[in-house]
Amino acid sequence: MKPSFTILLLGLAFTLAACNTVQGIGQDVQKAGNAIERAAR
Repeated sequence: MKPSFTILLLGLAFTLAACNTVQGIGQDVQKAGNAIERAAR
């Protein structure tokens, strides 16, 4: 359980570092949602 939590935290840190603004985070979430929606079709 502990290694997966560490990987999750590292992934979150890299994600937040990649998009420096709240707007950037919103765009990333929207792109991820669009990709999931396309995959569901």
